[in-house]
Amino acid sequence: MSLGRVVDPRVADPRVADPKLTIQISRVRENPNPLPLPQFMTSGASGCDVLADLKKPLKIKPGERALIPTGIAIAIPAGYEAQVRPRSGLAWKWGVTLPNTPGTIDSDYRGEIKVPLINLGKKTVTISRGDRIAQMVFQKVCLVEWKEVQALEETQRGEGGFGHTGIKTKNHRYERL
Repeated sequence: MSLGRVVDPRVADPRVADPKLTIQISRVRENPNPLPLPQFMTSGASGCDVLADLKKPLKIKPGERALIPTGIAIAIPAGYEAQVRPRSGLAWKWGVTLPNTPGTIDSDYRGEIKVPLINLGKKTVTISRGDRIAQMVFQKVCLVEWKEVQALEETQRGEGGFGHTGIKTKNHRYERL
């Protein structure tokens, strides 16, 4: 017999400090046929899809970059940031990603959100009005106070970086350093 409590999936998880964050959003230009606001496409999605707000389709050739307007501006509360990230389907199927991922939108920025895309694929890609081009994830941030020291505390890893643990596993098992 289980004495665990029953959790109603419609109720916010009590372990999550801020289950909902209210973000002010505005459209930066009038349009008689406005695009939908960013949406979370599934109940478990961490990122909301951002749409291309283009007047006409835009072709991005292999190796080229383009800055895509979204037609929206947001007011992020202090203590948070928005991260603009690639959509996995665009990256895998077409080689389209963000050259600076994740892109950070600071809480004091009030201009139009624009998404830099780069085509790393082999074919020209066409981006059209309303295409889901990126996803936006909101994260808490903290300010830091620097404390300069003569030497840093030693760790097992030390200065090892950029692949210092290799890529192979032994017998498909990870081994400790």
